Amino acid sequence: MKPLLLLSRGHDDADFLYACRLPVEQALYLRFEAGDDDLVVSGMELGRAQREGRARRIRDREEAGWSEQQDSTSSWVDLARRLLAERGMSEVRVSPLLPAAAYVALRDAGVQAEIDHRLFQDERRRKSVEEADCIAAAQGAAEAACVEVIGQLAAAEAQSDGLLWLDGSPLTSERLMARAQAALNEIGYTSGEMIIAGSPECALPHFRGAGPIRAGAPVIIDIFPMGMSSHYHGDLTRTVVAGQASEQVRRMHEACVEALDVAEGLLRAGANGRDVHRAVCRRLVERGFGTVTKGFEGDVNGPRMIHSTGHGVGLEVHEGPQLRDLDYPLLAGDVVTVEPGLYESGLGGVRVEDTGIVIADGFRNFTTLPRSLDPADYL
Repeated sequence: MKPLLLLSRGHDDADFLYACRLPVEQALYLRFEAGDDDLVVSGMELGRAQREGRARRIRDREEAGWSEQQDSTSSWVDLARRLLAERGMSEVRVSPLLPAAAYVALRDAGVQAEIDHRLFQDERRRKSVEEADCIAAAQGAAEAACVEVIGQLAAAEAQSDGLLWLDGSPLTSERLMARAQAALNEIGYTSGEMIIAGSPECALPHFRGAGPIRAGAPVIIDIFPMGMSSHYHGDLTRTVVAGQASEQVRRMHEACVEALDVAEGLLRAGANGRDVHRAVCRRLVERGFGTVTKGFEGDVNGPRMIHSTGHGVGLEVHEGPQLRDLDYPLLAGDVVTVEPGLYESGLGGVRVEDTGIVIADGFRNFTTLPRSLDPADYL
């Protein structure tokens, strides 16, 4: 097999992290075969790489033959060419996410690069005990941040204009996200993005949320933190209402929780992601709602689920496998989300999401929070 070449695309490069366990802005990794690999970093990163990185040889780029150029990509590619030439090699496998500039630079340097479209996909799906523990810990961090947000909502008071106020000023999505981020940072986690949406515009499932929170409106809290040391993610969503929830919102929430239970009851090694997704859609339609999945459209004029049922979680928030209308057999060791949701313009949305691991005979849920609409049930 051709040697593997990776150029780090930044601290969150999942392929690079999986290969050598080192988050680094710029570095070169070459794997000639199992147990025969090079990790090359700048002198500034050498000490950390030797402590944290995983490779047979961890080297300072200057000692490896670094040639300083205005374009750092050209410098790294030239270094890779030199190391390959020492082995009499000029062909490599690369990640499908390799920047185009690096791909062209390799070609111009006489290195033939073959894109490995399935690079690490199978390996990364089968989470080890250590990886599963890291994800479970990240899920616990997501729960802590979620409870922090819900506590703020529970403490807020409704004003005459229907807005929630806390400590003398309006409670906004921005304030709540700042509190969630602070809660995560205090325990060693971070989240570049999160969703705290309490507006009727959250009928769009990936609407991040902005502006004041209204009393009586559903607030979707979707937190997907990353461990600052492990770099593994969790993913959690709860929907709560500060005040009196409408009957429609209650019905939507009950249907989503039922669909969540249906899906989790089907998860096990050998199950098909498509069957799980369709079972969720079927339950939502039976409860009087709609979806965008063919054959399960239901009521097209009311709240609908307009996304997949779930996805894999690991070094990336979204990775394989998929729980959608796609043939996708599940394996023991898959860590997946299950997140039924319903959305309607002018009303808002409801989504409830757990994360856990597929095992031989079922699903081990990493999530422990209640699934209630009532903030008091979390505190």
